[in-house]
Amino acid sequence: MIVDIHTILACRLDEAVTHVKTPRLLEFVAAPMVRFVPVTPHAFPDTWSEGEYVAALRLFGIIPFGAQSIVISMARTTDGFTVRDAGYSALISRWDHVITITPHEDGCHYRDRVDVRAGVMTPFVWLFAQLFYRHRQRRWRALVARKFNYGAA
Repeated sequence: MIVDIHTILACRLDEAVTHVKTPRLLEFVAAPMVRFVPVTPHAFPDTWSEGEYVAALRLFGIIPFGAQSIVISMARTTDGFTVRDAGYSALISRWDHVITITPHEDGCHYRDRVDVRAGVMTPFVWLFAQLFYRHRQRRWRALVARKFNYGAA
């Protein structure tokens, strides 16, 4: 099942790209709904590199929800930037999340497109993803409004 959510971020494309490449942004936009605790490696880098990372998930920061593999690839496109997380876990066989950031007259167009597959649990995982990505985009917009001041939001 597909989740496809868009928003306009009132910032420059290069600013959004710089931040989307950081675990700091992931931690910020996911909070307080989901907390990612690095497992392999034991600490996330300052900037994502292409490759695989494993994180323990904590719902609302405290409820253990298994481990998730985050499999990152990145590419510049003719008009923007794309980040892909071809993630998976024991519960979720496919969490294929593609972020695209492209120029827009009011800043940049940000899109989360996620293909989720979790067997009989797929409708529930899809519903969670709908809520989660709407939450993430709200947090993104709030962070941009605060000029990327992570401490103020």
